[in-house]
Amino acid sequence: MKIFTIIGARPQFIKAAAVSRVFKKTSRIKEIIVHTGQHFDKNMSDIFFEEMSIPKPDYNLEINSLSHGAMTGRMLEGLEKIILKEKPDFVLVYGDTNSTIAGALTAKKLHIKVAHVEAGLRSFNMDMPEEINRILTDRISDILFCPTDTAIKNLRNEGFDNFPATIIKNGDVMYDAALFYKTKARKPNVNLPAKFILATVHRQENTDDIKRLKSIFNALETISKETKVVLPIHPRTRKKLESSNITPSNIMLIDPVGYLEMIWLITHSELIMTDSGGLQKEAFFFEKPCITLRDETEWVELVINGFNTLAGADYDKIITSYHKFWKNKPEFNIELYGKGNASDIIVQSLLRQ
Repeated sequence: MKIFTIIGARPQFIKAAAVSRVFKKTSRIKEIIVHTGQHFDKNMSDIFFEEMSIPKPDYNLEINSLSHGAMTGRMLEGLEKIILKEKPDFVLVYGDTNSTIAGALTAKKLHIKVAHVEAGLRSFNMDMPEEINRILTDRISDILFCPTDTAIKNLRNEGFDNFPATIIKNGDVMYDAALFYKTKARKPNVNLPAKFILATVHRQENTDDIKRLKSIFNALETISKETKVVLPIHPRTRKKLESSNITPSNIMLIDPVGYLEMIWLITHSELIMTDSGGLQKEAFFFEKPCITLRDETEWVELVINGFNTLAGADYDKIITSYHKFWKNKPEFNIELYGKGNASDIIVQSLLRQ
């Protein structure tokens, strides 16, 4: 069986690393990896392949720094040529990026089966490019690998029981990765305070809205006077701060870090503040409370069970949430994302096709 894996952004590298390790254990699968180039610089791409031992991509389209339409169009064009050449049995796509929808669309138009990992997630916010990508990808996929019961419920509410697709609850492949790589975590090469909060800000809804961006960073500045906030700065966020004349003085901004360094930061932090979907889960994996800097989340079970709170870009909500978690940290005593064998379930399911 020939599996065509399409990746392009940081979270996809982590997920692909977990599944690729299982692919290597069977001679019945040949994996061909295509890197679209969506994340392309040293700290956002190359380092993940190096430190996570992800097989070197068989193809790299090097498509980046374009508008959504231009990027997706270029990916469609590049992927079509490679799929026609390789003729895979399945195209495997992860998550909700432009690389995801481009891979699914290209495969489906060429009558190649599509398997979507992290199917069924919904924020119910159609202003998010990611929401559009995940809905469309789900609709044209042949196998929908769902991480949670909530994801399956979302699909069934949308009528997927009537569609020619197989729905499988497999757990979360990022949990597989967290369990495997936590012993390999390493400290970033920066001087860090003894106690700190780990924060990330990169979502378009926050970076492209100056009012939201200022409100978030004002809150982080206030909190950092009490407990230092360490923030690996995304290149897009850095540009937006500079163009908006926002100059953080208390927050500790550091360069983007690799996955192993991020795991170290998570495990040694007191609290997570983020607009990242993946980091919300990683906070749970490593038993850290999380404040989500968005108005909604795909990982609703984290909020329902009290491990996560939605603060959006509201200054007062962010400050209040910080004080709440600082005083009362939740008990991490529930299984939400499987047993750490999500990748095995994916591979065995593909082999049965």
